[in-house]
Amino acid sequence: MKLDSVPPNLSDSEPVSPNSDLSKQLELKLTDTPEIFPKFSPESVEFSVSSNPDLSSEKKGVSQKEWAIFASTFVTIFLAEVGDKTQIAVLLIAAESHNPWIVFAGAGSALIATSLLGVLLGRWLASRIDPRTLERVAGVILLAISAILLWEVFG
Repeated sequence: MKLDSVPPNLSDSEPVSPNSDLSKQLELKLTDTPEIFPKFSPESVEFSVSSNPDLSSEKKGVSQKEWAIFASTFVTIFLAEVGDKTQIAVLLIAAESHNPWIVFAGAGSALIATSLLGVLLGRWLASRIDPRTLERVAGVILLAISAILLWEVFG
């Protein structure tokens, strides 16, 4: 698309051609009309300070506790997913589709969505039930699943 029209505020200056220096023309026009485009000075700029401590204080980096939570979550989920049926399913889909990056994006999005669901559900449960009780209930459920699987294998 070719633009041959001149902006309205430049119509009284020399015609704009593809070889003309438009920036000089704009600069000239801007300095001619200070009431439209006032120059900023440090005195004219207003700053606002928030009284909210969460917004006004800057955190410098991530604490060791936060890194420990991140690392333990990463290692736990990574080791749990290696060789899991989800990984095998993604492997098979990638092999069949011949579009590994699309499969990666889809699988990654699905894992992020399920992780978000787990985090939100965990946060909701923790607000209603004591975290120690949740740990014990989860442990009992995992022991029951293990017992059922052992019964099926050896029973």
